[in-house]
Amino acid sequence: MSEQIKNFWAGVQAEIPLLIGVFPFGLIYGALALNAGLSTAASQLMSSVVFAGSAQFITAQLVHEATPGFVIVLTIAVVNLRHMLYSASLAPYIASLPARWKVLLSYLLTDEAYAPTILHYEKEGATPYAHWFWLGAGFALWFNWQIATALGIFLGASIPDSWSLDFALPLTFIAMVVPVLKNRAAIAAALSAGIVALIASSLPYKLGLILAALVGILVGTILEDRKSSRGIS
Repeated sequence: MSEQIKNFWAGVQAEIPLLIGVFPFGLIYGALALNAGLSTAASQLMSSVVFAGSAQFITAQLVHEATPGFVIVLTIAVVNLRHMLYSASLAPYIASLPARWKVLLSYLLTDEAYAPTILHYEKEGATPYAHWFWLGAGFALWFNWQIATALGIFLGASIPDSWSLDFALPLTFIAMVVPVLKNRAAIAAALSAGIVALIASSLPYKLGLILAALVGILVGTILEDRKSSRGIS
């Protein structure tokens, strides 16, 4: 087996535990998009082209409320600012890759693909075929999301409320965060962000999440700087 294929399948395998939580999320989106008034084709294309769960849920909700287009675009841009942070942390590892690879990998960059990929890079470094790991993780998530969306569209409103599928997404994010909480700075950043997210949950357009992310980054950065200045490992 070539190193490319080996890394690709390693990425797929690392992503599988997260897919368990993402799949119900896709089912919910498919049903919600139809109920919001989107056509079957538009609902599925959102998953194929946009490929961003939070952005798709927000779009469906705002379309249902007949929100102006520029407000929808602005809201999605704010919610997805976190991808700039993901990109900044991964950029040094793929700096030498051709532009075509960077474009493809940026399309596959999501919360769930980022988590195992950054852990892999931190452990293995920028090896010649490490980007195939990212490709495998991203493709596994993309394929899972398309199937889940299609099934959600097909089932539509027949999914009973008693299933409570929405609990799966928070569990998925918890599974993503816990492995990277390796020091006091990371733990403090996660706790502060979580507290702010709860306090600011009532802010419109999901701005509470952005505020929570900024607070978490600030707390983590301050503690890391203090640790570095004291020479603590």
